[in-house]
Amino acid sequence: MEAIETIFTRRSVRKYLSHVIDKESIDILLKAAMHAPSARNTQSWQFIVISERKILDSIMTVHPYASMLNEASHAILVCGDKNLEPNEAYCNQNCSAATQNILLAAHASGIGSVWLGVYPREERMKGIAGLFELPEHILPVSLIALGYPNEKPNQPDRYDPKRIHYEKW
Repeated sequence: MEAIETIFTRRSVRKYLSHVIDKESIDILLKAAMHAPSARNTQSWQFIVISERKILDSIMTVHPYASMLNEASHAILVCGDKNLEPNEAYCNQNCSAATQNILLAAHASGIGSVWLGVYPREERMKGIAGLFELPEHILPVSLIALGYPNEKPNQPDRYDPKRIHYEKW
């Protein structure tokens, strides 16, 4: 799939088939994540790959919008490492770029995904941190549900020239 087509056609997928994603495909998504840009090239991300049904189900008890994990084959928790980047805002930006790369690589690979926000919602961050026993310096930023799609969301045209300004407001 061409890069521009991948960007224009990626959509959040919340319904999945029962097929399990293989390790090689997950590794490609993680490699894509680690090729994201990062502030000062700190690459301040850490990833937890989740495939155990018990853990996927437990996430739904701490994240109010994670019901699609019922059908997901995997999830990836994207975390910022404050030992690598002490500025929390940069950790968030770095992890957001890595998250977007995972979403695009998943779509290009025929895998459905949806971004579940964790940061900056304190209750979600605390719940996820407790569930995964995250050390103090690890900041949970996003969770990505993954599975082979069992739906094809609409492809709206989101281009809006009214939101574009040239040279000044």
